[in-house]
Amino acid sequence: MKKKEKSFTLIEILVVSTIIALLAGAAIVSYAQINKQSRDAKRKADLEQIRAALEMYRSNRGYYPLSVNTTCGDASGLSDGATTYLSDIPDDPKCPTYWYYYAPLPSGCNNTTVYCNNYTLAAQLETTSSCTSIPGGNSCGTGNPCNYCLGPYGKK
Repeated sequence: MKKKEKSFTLIEILVVSTIIALLAGAAIVSYAQINKQSRDAKRKADLEQIRAALEMYRSNRGYYPLSVNTTCGDASGLSDGATTYLSDIPDDPKCPTYWYYYAPLPSGCNNTTVYCNNYTLAAQLETTSSCTSIPGGNSCGTGNPCNYCLGPYGKK
């Protein structure tokens, strides 16, 4: 009598391979989505940090600054010469493709005859959005319109 060897059939191998491929695909998609959500959370936290510095600036000066250098890779902060409100403006997590946007309002304010009493702070989120029209502009990167806006006192 011939001894029967134990082995897997081709069908069993194909079923197991298909299941492993499906699980790996689902894991890759989930990982990519989690990365996007993580970058968006950092963007929101960065904008809150900048907003807090802007509010301290306004509290001391009575108006918002004419500009905040949100250029990617620029290490400058927010200061009025006497006080430093934020030592370094944070960069977008996908710098230099994306960057943050700041615009003092009303348009044309100069803090001598017309005071900047409002502003828009914005970013491009990868997963959600809260604004579609941004006063003063809409560029949060090359070909990346801003879709998350923040204003004074945490207004969105």
